[in-house]
Amino acid sequence: MPDHILAIDQGTTSTRAIVFDLSATSVASAQVELTQHFPQPGWVEHDPIE
Repeated sequence: MPDHILAIDQGTTSTRAIVFDLSATSVASAQVELTQHFPQPGWVEHDPIE
C-alpha cells in the first residue's frame, strides 16, 4: 500500500500538485502558472505544448 497520494489539479491558469499522507495531511505542493495569450478582445488562448 502506498504511503502517499498525489493529487493533480489542471486548471485554466495553472497546474497544481499536492502530496498527501494517509491521514490526508498535505506534505508537499507545487504550482506552475500557465501563460495566457490574448490575440484580440474577448479571446484567450493557451500554448498546447506548455
